Amino acid sequence: MSGPAEGRHSPPRLDAFLAQLAANNASPHTRAAYARDLADAWASLAAQGLTDWPETQPHHLRLWLAQRHAEGLSPRTLARRLAAVRALLRALRREGMIEHDPSLGLRLPRADRRLPETLEPEPLNHLLDQPADDALEARDLAMLELMYGSGLRLAEVCGLNLPDLDLGEGAARVLGKGGKTRIVPVGQAALAALCHWLPLRPLFAPPGETALFLSRLGRPIAPRTVQGRLTRLARKHGLAGRVHPHMLRHACASHFLQNSGDLRAVQELLGHSSLATTQIYTHLDFQHLARVYDAAHPRARRDKA
Repeated sequence: MSGPAEGRHSPPRLDAFLAQLAANNASPHTRAAYARDLADAWASLAAQGLTDWPETQPHHLRLWLAQRHAEGLSPRTLARRLAAVRALLRALRREGMIEHDPSLGLRLPRADRRLPETLEPEPLNHLLDQPADDALEARDLAMLELMYGSGLRLAEVCGLNLPDLDLGEGAARVLGKGGKTRIVPVGQAALAALCHWLPLRPLFAPPGETALFLSRLGRPIAPRTVQGRLTRLARKHGLAGRVHPHMLRHACASHFLQNSGDLRAVQELLGHSSLATTQIYTHLDFQHLARVYDAAHPRARRDKA
């Protein structure tokens, strides 16, 4: 790893660490998040007088975490930032630059398990069933159908290329987190939306461009553009509250689980490496069951005296 970076609060050895992440197929989004979290940690450590990571002791990290907790950061955010520091310290230990990891044994405030935001089928179907007013809306609806119908992440949709689609088989090859590839089914609604978009795609596609979804300028569509377009469509068609792309993936998982009860199939569809990650949707499924029970069971609620 390289020596300390210039600038009082620039984390030492950051460039080499990010290069290692890139070599391990970490996405640009993941590398940017690590860089932000390490910069935050190093700002505190540098203020405590440290000049390089090997000088770090447990009390330095405890003070940093205590400061951020006092500033109102959630346990979830603190855990993510500490995970970035631990990843860097593990790299230093592998290189023999430190003997012991000073982050071991640190305890964080307990995080409440936060359920992902999702959408109910009725408003979601209302949004997706609207006809496209122009070519860009046809593109938008095809992307939304894939996120909801196939459970794709926003980055996965933006990364699709024409050869990844097999319309005859109703399938798509998706490049997920960590460079892992999976095949997902593409349902009839998504196939219909794609068949509407694909004849319009040449209006935007420069020669040789293989990205499935393009901006109006003919470039592969950016995640921020998808968010903006979804917000526009949601407002246009009367959906209340903030709607973001990941809600469609969550809706896919929870609606699939409600109707199938097959947690492992949901895990495979979403591309989760661990079933524990997928199990959060059992909580969403229980919430759905509780609502139905309250509405339908004659003895679910008692009249108040």
